[in-house]
Amino acid sequence: MSELEILTYPDQRLQQQSTEIEVFDEKLQSFINNLEATRLAAPGCVGIAAPQVDEFVRVVIVDVSNNKKNLSHGHLIMVNPEIIEWDGFEVGREGCLSVPDYTGNVIRAKQIKLTAQNEHGEEYTIETEGFEARAIQHEIDHLDGLLFLDRLVSRRNDLFRRKVYKKKEK
Repeated sequence: MSELEILTYPDQRLQQQSTEIEVFDEKLQSFINNLEATRLAAPGCVGIAAPQVDEFVRVVIVDVSNNKKNLSHGHLIMVNPEIIEWDGFEVGREGCLSVPDYTGNVIRAKQIKLTAQNEHGEEYTIETEGFEARAIQHEIDHLDGLLFLDRLVSRRNDLFRRKVYKKKEK
């Protein structure tokens, strides 16, 4: 597995639409492994989408299982995901590997139901809520060429410079 380079805002490629995966082969599996290695290399990262690494295919990975307070379906590999139902709305703070210097308040659905395929092409459906639902919606947005910046109600009031924590010297 190798770590892939992350595209960052304002790179215009991040606005590109992704195409559906039709072939589930070793090439796809290798890409998913590299995408996961890239996610794991970023501290605290709970999700990543293929367009963030310059691959415009409908693949996302989400894993919020380290956040014990929230519902989690564990490590989710979602190929060709589609949200088919949603309910309620709430504002929450989001950050993104592709927007490393900022976080922002974004309105998202509280609960979602989605269909997707796993890395072998097998279809599944899940229902989720809270933080996991927010993370999934965020990653699916990447597949449609959207960043959380595109969903801010107000750039003046809802965009914040990310705090940079310096490592303590020994």
